Amino acid sequence: MRGYTRSFVAHVTERNRLPLDFSVRSLRVVDFVLDGLRKDGRERAEVAGTLFGFGAYVGEVLVRRAGAAWIDFDASQREFFAQTVGVRMPDGRVWSPLGKVVNRYEAGAAESLQTFYLTLPGRRTAPAPDAEPEPAQR
Repeated sequence: MRGYTRSFVAHVTERNRLPLDFSVRSLRVVDFVLDGLRKDGRERAEVAGTLFGFGAYVGEVLVRRAGAAWIDFDASQREFFAQTVGVRMPDGRVWSPLGKVVNRYEAGAAESLQTFYLTLPGRRTAPAPDAEPEPAQR
C-alpha cells in the first residue's frame, strides 16, 4: 500500500497542489476535499478510485504517525469492513481507513478524519523512528 499511496499523492498533489505531507494536520485537507466531492453530488461509484486513494493516504498517516502497520484482512475482517486491507494499531486493534474515508464521504463532517485520528485509541503518541517529521507550525 505504501507504494500505491506515494503514487496517488504524487498524482493528486501535482494536479491540484494539495498539501498532502502525511501529517496529522493534512487529514483536515482530506476532509475538505471529500466535502467538495460531496457537494459536486457525485455518486460513490463515480469517485470510488479517489476514495480508495484517500483511504490509502489516511492509512499511511496512521502508519507513519500512530505506529500502525498495514495488514491484509482475513475473511471475517473482509466481510465486516468490506475492504481487503487495513491497519493494525500498536495495541492490536484493527481499523479500516479505506472504509473510514467512504463513511466520511457518505456521512459528511460527523465522520471527520482528523477527529478520527485525534480520538483514535491505541495509537502511539511518539513518532515512529523512520517517520518523516511533521512540518513546523506557523
